[in-house]
Amino acid sequence: MTDTALPARLLNVIEDDILPLTARGVAAGNKIFGAALLRKSDLSLVVADTNNERENPLWHGEVHTLKRFYEMAERPPTSELIFLSTHEPCSMCLSAITWAGFDNFYYFFSHEDSRDAFAIPHDLKILQEVFGLSPGGYRKANAFWHSYAIGDLVATSDDANKAVMQAQTARIKQTYAGLSGHYQAGKGGNAIPLN
Repeated sequence: MTDTALPARLLNVIEDDILPLTARGVAAGNKIFGAALLRKSDLSLVVADTNNERENPLWHGEVHTLKRFYEMAERPPTSELIFLSTHEPCSMCLSAITWAGFDNFYYFFSHEDSRDAFAIPHDLKILQEVFGLSPGGYRKANAFWHSYAIGDLVATSDDANKAVMQAQTARIKQTYAGLSGHYQAGKGGNAIPLN
């Protein structure tokens, strides 16, 4: 696998697999967070899903994806998988990823992006109020897993593919901005405890 194969594939999964699900979820009143699981060996998609908080406030994108994964009749061990999250996981999702046995996760948007670009500050508020952690205060490399910002992978990729991935990154951000506007406009009546 080349240095650019992984971030390029992660961006494609966000754009082609997670975003269509998220668009339907947002139309139903859910938040904009989604996730996917890919095989480490060939980067093939195992499952993708999105936030389903209208059904259950615990069905964040990451947790709902894990729910779907564990409903599969046959599934690979988590040690063989990459965990992809559209947004840096909240404390509940960080714990779910850990309890499920993943040794990694990759994210597209940071907690600060969730707060500043999407007006969803709960991740940082919970980290601060419950755990006393400032933004970025949790250990991104620890005994359980290592986390990676996809933007960092794109920034350090070779020049030949960097421009293509940067254009795709901009396109994905623009799509999420539109979905966020739709979510924010309709969130008042969606009965999600922390919207």
